[in-house]
Amino acid sequence: MFDIEENIINLNPNILYVFNSNFDGTTNIATSTYHNHDFLELSIITSGYAHYNIEDNYIKLIPGQVLVLNPGVHHQQLMHKDIKYSDLHIGISNIKLHQNKNNFIDLNGLNSLLTISKYRDDFIQCCYDIINEQNEQKLGYALTLKALTMKLIIIILRELDTSPHTDSTYSYLVEYTEKHHIVNSIIKFMNENYMTDISLDKISKNMYLSPVYISKLFKEEIGYSPINYLIKIRLDKSAKLLEDKSYTIKEVAKMVGYNDVYHYSKQFKKHYGITPSKFTNKSVSQNNKL
Repeated sequence: MFDIEENIINLNPNILYVFNSNFDGTTNIATSTYHNHDFLELSIITSGYAHYNIEDNYIKLIPGQVLVLNPGVHHQQLMHKDIKYSDLHIGISNIKLHQNKNNFIDLNGLNSLLTISKYRDDFIQCCYDIINEQNEQKLGYALTLKALTMKLIIIILRELDTSPHTDSTYSYLVEYTEKHHIVNSIIKFMNENYMTDISLDKISKNMYLSPVYISKLFKEEIGYSPINYLIKIRLDKSAKLLEDKSYTIKEVAKMVGYNDVYHYSKQFKKHYGITPSKFTNKSVSQNNKL
């Protein structure tokens, strides 16, 4: 059904929306229109229950179940007073898990409604994690939502899969997505804070992970240690500033996080093979020839 080697690069969803609602049953709410999408939508009840019309089939959705609304599937949420529930809806595009269909999950003949039994606890916890991230919107929440949505898709695929190596195969994929998210979050943190005094200890505190684990993971995924990658970011940024010729070398050094211009120059020469002053002169000379 799902081959990791062929499809893992395509499991990179674009999250169109994430929203959760709470209905207390005290007010009349208009029933939604009967409609469909050209993307994938996951609809989940986290407490209580709700009624849906799916392709003229009327169903009751309860916690531990998910409506997998593939593109083109007509659906309608039926609202009733006195019914209390909380729900979660996620719109997803840019995934291709099957050769001929985009944004599609093969439900093995099921009519959109999937009951999660084997991985129920993981599924419910992942839903609550998504809701918390969406509500709190802390630093890096968009990346975290993407990673958690990838994990939710994987849980659904695990539930559907019947191959003998399901656990080991999808455990690997879950681990891959979590590592990928951690590394991307570190890179994002560096790109947003390279001009400040960043250390491995500060990165680890920001990520709530140990410095040893971060160093090992980052080196495995990127090929650089976190600090060497930070140096690369700073020097690449400084090269662009030097080419602009609007700042002195001392000013550029400070702008990219170096208070010691001598140390900056030493790092620059090690990275580019020439000193910042020669790099600036070279840029001036090349521009004069144009």
